[in-house]
Amino acid sequence: QLQASGGGLVQAGGSLRLSCAASEGTFSSDVMGWFRQVPGQERLFVAAISLSGGSTKYARSVEGRFTISRDMAKSTMYLQMNSVAPEDTAVYYCAARPSGVTVIHTVSRSYKYWGRGTLVTVSS
Repeated sequence: QLQASGGGLVQAGGSLRLSCAASEGTFSSDVMGWFRQVPGQERLFVAAISLSGGSTKYARSVEGRFTISRDMAKSTMYLQMNSVAPEDTAVYYCAARPSGVTVIHTVSRSYKYWGRGTLVTVSS
Protein backbone atom coordinates (compact mmCIF):
# COMPACT_ATOMS: atom_id res chain seq x y z
CA GLN A 1 0.00 0.00 0.00
CA LEU A 2 2.99 2.31 0.47
CA GLN A 3 6.10 2.25 -1.64
CA ALA A 4 9.07 4.51 -0.91
CA SER A 5 11.67 5.28 -3.56
CA GLY A 6 14.32 7.80 -4.47
CA GLY A 7 17.07 6.81 -2.08
CA GLY A 8 20.67 6.58 -3.14
CA LEU A 9 24.16 7.91 -2.61
CA VAL A 10 24.60 11.67 -2.34
CA GLN A 11 27.46 13.88 -1.28
CA ALA A 12 27.23 16.04 1.80
CA GLY A 13 25.61 19.34 0.97
CA GLY A 14 23.66 17.84 -1.90
CA SER A 15 19.97 17.19 -2.40
CA LEU A 16 17.71 14.20 -2.83
CA ARG A 17 13.95 13.76 -3.19
CA LEU A 18 12.18 10.75 -1.79
CA SER A 19 8.77 9.66 -3.02
CA CYS A 20 6.09 7.55 -1.38
CA ALA A 21 3.44 6.16 -3.70
CA ALA A 22 0.28 5.10 -1.94
CA SER A 23 -2.81 3.18 -2.84
CA GLU A 24 -5.90 5.37 -2.96
CA GLY A 25 -7.23 4.04 0.30
CA THR A 26 -4.00 4.59 2.17
CA PHE A 27 -3.39 8.03 0.71
CA SER A 28 -6.72 9.18 2.05
CA SER A 29 -5.21 8.92 5.52
CA ASP A 30 -5.28 12.30 7.16
CA VAL A 31 -1.71 12.15 8.36
CA MET A 32 1.30 10.71 6.59
CA GLY A 33 4.91 10.90 7.57
CA TRP A 34 8.53 9.94 7.10
CA PHE A 35 10.71 8.12 9.59
CA ARG A 36 14.32 6.99 9.37
CA GLN A 37 16.31 4.23 10.97
CA VAL A 38 19.97 3.44 11.30
CA PRO A 39 20.68 -0.30 11.77
CA GLY A 40 20.70 -1.17 15.45
CA GLN A 41 18.94 2.03 16.43
CA GLU A 42 15.32 3.00 16.92
CA ARG A 43 13.15 4.35 14.15
CA LEU A 44 13.02 8.13 14.41
CA PHE A 45 10.48 10.69 13.26
CA VAL A 46 11.53 12.95 10.39
CA ALA A 47 8.45 14.80 9.18
CA ALA A 48 4.68 14.52 8.87
CA ILE A 49 1.93 16.23 6.90
CA SER A 50 -1.83 16.57 7.10
CA LEU A 51 -4.23 15.53 4.35
CA SER A 52 -4.56 19.03 2.96
CA GLY A 53 -0.88 19.73 3.34
CA GLY A 54 -1.74 22.71 5.48
CA SER A 55 -0.10 21.31 8.58
CA THR A 56 3.42 19.94 8.77
CA LYS A 57 5.81 18.98 11.53
CA TYR A 58 9.54 18.33 11.40
CA ALA A 59 12.17 16.87 13.62
CA ARG A 60 14.54 19.55 14.86
CA SER A 61 17.43 17.82 13.17
CA VAL A 62 15.94 18.34 9.71
CA GLU A 63 13.91 21.53 10.10
CA GLY A 64 14.93 24.12 7.54
CA ARG A 65 16.63 21.52 5.34
CA PHE A 66 13.88 19.01 4.53
CA THR A 67 10.43 19.72 3.11
CA ILE A 68 7.49 17.32 3.16
CA SER A 69 4.67 17.59 0.66
CA ARG A 70 1.93 15.50 -0.91
CA ASP A 71 0.35 15.48 -4.36
CA MET A 72 -3.28 14.40 -4.09
CA ALA A 73 -3.64 13.89 -7.83
CA LYS A 74 -0.72 11.47 -7.88
CA SER A 75 -1.41 9.89 -4.48
CA THR A 76 2.23 10.51 -3.69
CA MET A 77 4.04 12.05 -0.76
CA TYR A 78 7.51 13.57 -1.07
CA LEU A 79 10.45 14.43 1.10
CA GLN A 80 12.78 17.01 -0.41
CA MET A 81 16.13 16.72 1.33
CA ASN A 82 18.53 19.64 0.94
CA SER A 83 21.91 20.34 2.51
CA VAL A 84 22.18 16.71 3.51
CA ALA A 85 24.83 15.62 5.99
CA PRO A 86 26.42 12.24 6.82
CA GLU A 87 24.18 11.98 9.89
CA ASP A 88 21.18 11.85 7.55
CA THR A 89 22.34 8.43 6.37
CA ALA A 90 19.59 5.93 7.17
CA VAL A 91 16.81 3.82 5.75
CA TYR A 92 13.84 6.11 5.22
CA TYR A 93 10.29 4.81 5.65
CA CYS A 94 6.99 6.38 4.74
CA ALA A 95 3.98 5.75 6.93
CA ALA A 96 0.32 6.66 7.32
CA ARG A 97 -1.91 7.00 10.34
CA PRO A 98 -5.36 5.37 10.35
CA SER A 99 -8.02 7.20 8.37
CA GLY A 100 -10.00 9.63 10.43
CA VAL A 101 -7.14 10.44 12.75
CA THR A 102 -6.07 14.03 12.21
CA VAL A 103 -3.47 14.60 14.90
CA ILE A 104 0.12 14.68 13.70
CA HIS A 105 2.15 12.34 15.88
CA THR A 106 5.87 11.86 16.02
CA VAL A 107 5.75 8.38 17.55
CA SER A 108 6.14 5.51 15.12
CA ARG A 109 3.62 3.23 16.86
CA SER A 110 0.92 5.80 16.05
CA TYR A 111 1.24 4.96 12.37
CA LYS A 112 -0.67 2.00 11.00
CA TYR A 113 0.62 1.59 7.46
CA TRP A 114 4.26 1.28 6.52
CA GLY A 115 6.12 0.94 3.27
CA ARG A 116 9.44 -0.71 2.63
CA GLY A 117 12.28 1.63 3.27
CA THR A 118 14.63 3.30 0.86
CA LEU A 119 18.30 3.70 1.76
CA VAL A 120 19.88 7.13 1.77
CA THR A 121 23.65 7.28 2.09
CA VAL A 122 25.39 10.63 2.48
CA SER A 123 29.12 10.67 1.86
CA SER A 124 31.39 13.24 3.50
